Amino acid sequence: MRRLKNVLKWTIIVIVVLVSVLTITVLMRQNIKNDRPYPEIKASADTAVIARGKHLVFSSAHCADCHSKINADSLINLGLDVPLTGGVLFDLPVGKIYSRNITPDRETGIGNYSDREIARALRYGVHPDGTVVYDFMPFHNMADEDLAAVISYLRSQKPVRNDVPKHQLNIVGKIVKAFLIKPVGPAGEVPKKMSVDTSASYGRYLANNVANCNGCHTKRTITGEYIGEPFAGGGAMIEHGIKFLPPNLTPDSTGRMFNWSRENFMNRFRSGKLIPQSPMPWNSFKRMTDDELKAIYSYLKTIKPVKTIPDPEK
Repeated sequence: MRRLKNVLKWTIIVIVVLVSVLTITVLMRQNIKNDRPYPEIKASADTAVIARGKHLVFSSAHCADCHSKINADSLINLGLDVPLTGGVLFDLPVGKIYSRNITPDRETGIGNYSDREIARALRYGVHPDGTVVYDFMPFHNMADEDLAAVISYLRSQKPVRNDVPKHQLNIVGKIVKAFLIKPVGPAGEVPKKMSVDTSASYGRYLANNVANCNGCHTKRTITGEYIGEPFAGGGAMIEHGIKFLPPNLTPDSTGRMFNWSRENFMNRFRSGKLIPQSPMPWNSFKRMTDDELKAIYSYLKTIKPVKTIPDPEK
């Protein structure tokens, strides 16, 4: 009996020590500094460049869907500015994540960041202080010209003070951040500029590097690694208690778009958000040009067909 008590005692001691070591390690790794290159991107005051950036921000790049709590559709229809003041809550299994204020406010926004620091955050996932950026933004391979246009537009906004709450990670979130979340980066060479046309090549660029279609329509792990066939359907999303399954977009007969003509595709986007709780940024995407939508349609018709099995719970 005494021997059993000693074994139990030492087992408890070992467990306590291991938990303590893990806890200390996790806490020490919350703000690891990362070194990544600074893209040579410079904002412009040219009105055409700013207009291009504004178009990207409020259409394919759908920045307003995450960085504004205001009804962007109403303001845009009235010809008014949409303040990208952040504060949108993402209540995730790892904790509460808040989008940042990306107006030029010097105290609560990006006013004190250099162009190169903003470009590095978007392309490599590293904050100006070196800590990691959660990989919600798909702009790692955005062309230099488009990245400069986006930053030019962000610079041109009216500064708005909005002190966004800090992220509130739970235990799982802190462990994930300590060991699994790492800076991202471009896949291959980043183009200097892209020709805007209706080709599948331009559609591939938009779908993968700007609109992030693959990010939702391909299955991923909790840390963002792709584990499913490209565009064959994403993991379940719960919005306001409703389960949404990003559908298969491949040309297979089980794909959502199998029988869709190009006109069907464009008309669906022009209709905007039909289900209020839908996580799809329909109202941003409906502002894409005809050529942009034609290009994405052309690209989706070229990808590998993948057969998917319907969700038994649906």
